[in-house]
Amino acid sequence: MMYAILCYHEEDVVCAWSQEEDAAVMAKLAVVQERLVKAGKMGASLRLLPTTAATTLRKTQEPPLVIDGPFAETKEQLLGFYLVDADDLDGALAIARDLAAANPGGAYEIRPVGMFFPDQRTADRKTGT
Repeated sequence: MMYAILCYHEEDVVCAWSQEEDAAVMAKLAVVQERLVKAGKMGASLRLLPTTAATTLRKTQEPPLVIDGPFAETKEQLLGFYLVDADDLDGALAIARDLAAANPGGAYEIRPVGMFFPDQRTADRKTGT
């Protein structure tokens, strides 16, 4: 089953890291990622640009409102995500624990992913197969 591991952290903290601190964290994460790639468990891994580069389309009115940045009252922001293949939630949690050991602070949200392909039957889309 595919799982999304969503990476949350305080953007101000991460953006304040020196180039050396950031490179050290990325090197530790690369070790975990390489192991997952070799095991055939690693999908996409994306680091999002800062929220100052984001745009939100809010659908509470017609036409929808387009605003700069995300609009959420949160301390932590979504900074990136991994797409991983794990047998079950315990396997996805083990991967998240490895990532967390390499990356100081923040939180990981683990969600099963439903795969949707327009040319498949509805039943296939719901199961993610």
